[in-house]
Amino acid sequence: MKRCQLLPALALVSALVLTGCKTKVERVAVDETIDLSGRWNDTDSQLVSAEMIGDLASRSWVEEYTAKHGEKPVVIVGTVRNLSSEHIQTETFTKDLERELINSGRVKFVANPTERGELRQERKEQQTWAREETQKRLAAETGADYMLQGGIKTIIDQEGKEQVKFYQVDLELVHLETNEKAWIGSKKIKKYVKRRSVKW
Repeated sequence: MKRCQLLPALALVSALVLTGCKTKVERVAVDETIDLSGRWNDTDSQLVSAEMIGDLASRSWVEEYTAKHGEKPVVIVGTVRNLSSEHIQTETFTKDLERELINSGRVKFVANPTERGELRQERKEQQTWAREETQKRLAAETGADYMLQGGIKTIIDQEGKEQVKFYQVDLELVHLETNEKAWIGSKKIKKYVKRRSVKW
């Protein structure tokens, strides 16, 4: 093939290859379940947090505390450790837990340590820069009665292109003064993943 014919042919092939490799993006509903890799995802985070907080809020410890103290218990979400073999964004999961706790209406909820630092800085600055009648008092925070903490673990069984992923999320609600555990919850998720052979 002559050089003058070869160049247009190569350009055409290149254009076809590039057109075939374009990225396609479409918007989907945020509550739609899409499981591409089999790894922990947003659906797992939302389902686990909703189920576990639903169980936590329905147990007798809430009524017992309210009957004894005449008010709702105050809860803070502590650390949820990623003890799995995957990278899991635990901050997303803890935010799901916080949302479900607040929305349950059964407990009061206070800011976590990171949020408190910013709030305390703002109150300090108000003492100097805000009008006296609008200043918020120092050392007037509501202390938490209980801390929710736990971890996410995985067990993976694999043979060839087939894989079973087992996730276990364990949470414990602990009284901050006495270290007594008021509630222990566990949620398990099992996924079967089969990898397809890529054909070119």
